[in-house]
Amino acid sequence: MRHHDRSPVIIALDTHEPDQALSLARLLDPELCRLKVGKELFTAAGPALVKELHSLGHEVFLDLKFHDIPNTVRKAVAVAASLGVWMLTVHASGGRVMLEAAREGALEGATRGGIDRHPLLVAVTLLTSLGQQDLDDMGIQRTMVEQVQRLASLAQGSGMDGVVCSAVEVAGLRALLRKDFLLITPGIRPAGDSHHDQKRVMTPAEAMRAGSDYLVIGRPVTRSSHPSERLTAICGAL
Repeated sequence: MRHHDRSPVIIALDTHEPDQALSLARLLDPELCRLKVGKELFTAAGPALVKELHSLGHEVFLDLKFHDIPNTVRKAVAVAASLGVWMLTVHASGGRVMLEAAREGALEGATRGGIDRHPLLVAVTLLTSLGQQDLDDMGIQRTMVEQVQRLASLAQGSGMDGVVCSAVEVAGLRALLRKDFLLITPGIRPAGDSHHDQKRVMTPAEAMRAGSDYLVIGRPVTRSSHPSERLTAICGAL
């Protein structure tokens, strides 16, 4: 079962300039992508920007990666859900009680905002910038794959809708988890593009064949001289 009723592509608006983000949003077809608002942009522009993106017809993936004590996360997720966002993130490493509190907050916030459907709630396993040496440095005595699978199983058992993971881990997770459990993969680079600071990457077509549900793509589109054309080409190659 796949959950994207249109395009699986999510474009990351990784900028602190609201005007730049909105200009890009006006160029991109909402039928071909959703838009990801992360910490940098949300810190600069806040909920007002989310509302402006909604007014342009875009669905918003609010990627703030909440990770705090359970009550704080519940309240923060409730506020985010009341904005009508399509998807939002928490850190799986926050633990079961925090994840369950986030689920409660999502339901509370949707009700408060008069929204029929609460946002999809997805947990971050390991950031795609991390490698095995980073886990060793943190004292985690597991391989990357083992740690991602442990956190993904925890997220599924705690009521999350899916996880954020590297595309190279998708096939193993797809075999381990429920068929309807969403796998959202950043670190996506079209063939020939620079990997920049990402260590675990795949092309869009490779990630979809492996079993990804949604693909997070940033610089290959946002730094293109023709963002709309680049997005169309990426979607056409899936």
